[in-house]
Amino acid sequence: MTVSVNRELCYGSGECAFRLPSVFTAVDGFGAVLPGREGTGDDPEVRDAAERCPSQAISL
Repeated sequence: MTVSVNRELCYGSGECAFRLPSVFTAVDGFGAVLPGREGTGDDPEVRDAAERCPSQAISL
């Protein structure tokens, strides 16, 4: 399962990168998935980060 961040929804809280820096980062002040980590959507920690995203910008 792939994970992505919708920049139109993201308001740059940094919650994803704080919770899971091995998968998420910030680019130009918005959340982003690190290159090569797009296929980690099955990981329970990634699911948790998606559920806790305050702007609901993370898609699995």
